[in-house]
This record gives sequence, C-alpha cells and structure tokens, in this order.
Amino acid sequence: MAFLEKYKDQVEVFISVCRNLCRNTYVTSQGGNLSWKLEHNLILITPTRVNKGEVEPEDLVFINSAGEKIEGKHAPTGETPMYLNFYRKRPDIKTVIHCHPPYTGSFAISKGKNWLMRPIFPETCAEIGPVPVVPYGQPLSQELADNFLPYLQKHNAFLMENHGLVILSQKDIAWAMMITELLETTSFSILHALSLGGVKELSKKDVEKLDEVMATRKLPLFGAPGVNKSLTDLYFP
Repeated sequence: MAFLEKYKDQVEVFISVCRNLCRNTYVTSQGGNLSWKLEHNLILITPTRVNKGEVEPEDLVFINSAGEKIEGKHAPTGETPMYLNFYRKRPDIKTVIHCHPPYTGSFAISKGKNWLMRPIFPETCAEIGPVPVVPYGQPLSQELADNFLPYLQKHNAFLMENHGLVILSQKDIAWAMMITELLETTSFSILHALSLGGVKELSKKDVEKLDEVMATRKLPLFGAPGVNKSLTDLYFP
C-alpha cells in the first residue's frame, strides 16, 4: 500500500472523478476507465470490471510503463495497451479519461458530419480543438490502441468510432474531467442547433483573432509540444 499512501491526495481526486463520471452518466455499468501518470515509471489506473461509481481507494491499481502491476489487489483495466501507447507516444501527457458521454457519443456513431472537427465555440476551440474519429477497433485490443497513432501528435481529444471518447491532458485528472464536461456541453448544443435549423461556425477571421488572444495570453496549443502552429491551420488547412 506504499503508493496508495504516498499519493493519497491524488487518489482522493482520482476517486472523485470516477464518481463524477458515473454521476453524470458518462460511464455506465463497468464501462470507461482513467489513468494518471504520477512518475516517469508509475501510472495510477482504474481496475477492470469495477463500476466507477463504486471504486474505493483500495481498488485502484499502480502499474509501470510496461503495464506490469506494482500495487493493487485487482488487475488493471483491459484498455491498458491503449494507455501505454498514449504515455509512450505522448510523454507530455499526464492524465487520460476514456468514457461514454451520451451527446458526444452521438458523433461517434453518426453517419453525418462530425461537427466536433469544426470551430463552434471559442472555449472549445482553444481548450480542446478538433476531435477526429479514430477508426473502430476491437475493445481491449492492441489494434484499437494502434488506431490512435495517426492522430496522436496533433490532438488531445478523440472520438472512438462506435465506442466512446478519449481525452488526454497535460494537467491533472480534475482538469481532464473539466475538458470532458466542456466537450459534452458543446455536443449537446450542436445537436440542439441542428434540430433548430443548423449550426453556425466561427469564421476563419474569428479563429485568427482567437489565435492572437492565445498568443497574447501565452496559452499552449493542444497536441504534442511544437506540433501545432495555430488554430487557424488546424481548422482551415
């Protein structure tokens, strides 16, 4: 129980996020999982087959960067290969949430346009950016983990085709939760706008001005450090 005690503050926040995901119905049954890279070779991760609303500190699992369990009574989530890929390919990332928020999930199963790739709200553009659809892969598989690779350097948020959502963050797990909530609210608004006659996008000029604001405030772009040069390039390639 050494790491559970050493990182008791982070564990408390982690448990809170687990329960918030369940309370918001962003996860149901035993679905969804999350993790937090606490040290270079130490990852806190949710256990397999445990309802996130019922997770207790002693249920949590600590693994190393090879996916080997270091501490915990359960096995880690079956999506561990996906998480290891994220931390291996994006060493800047500290936390990851995979969940199934219902409004955002609509775009993961829709045959229509992926409006989450377009500039709609300035906050969503600046804090999340375009959200691509990662091709379907069998859950719990290395195939699914590898399907993210073409998108992983440019983006921090991903729709998993016919599956759910993944959010990466360079900050703590509470911040990753806030970004998840922001995206779900955006999805809710887009779906309602479509029912009212259509969606209005921000113009290229609007996004260029948003780039200026971000530069003035020295706000970092999502994606791996140095990969993305501007919001304008991402939304209007």
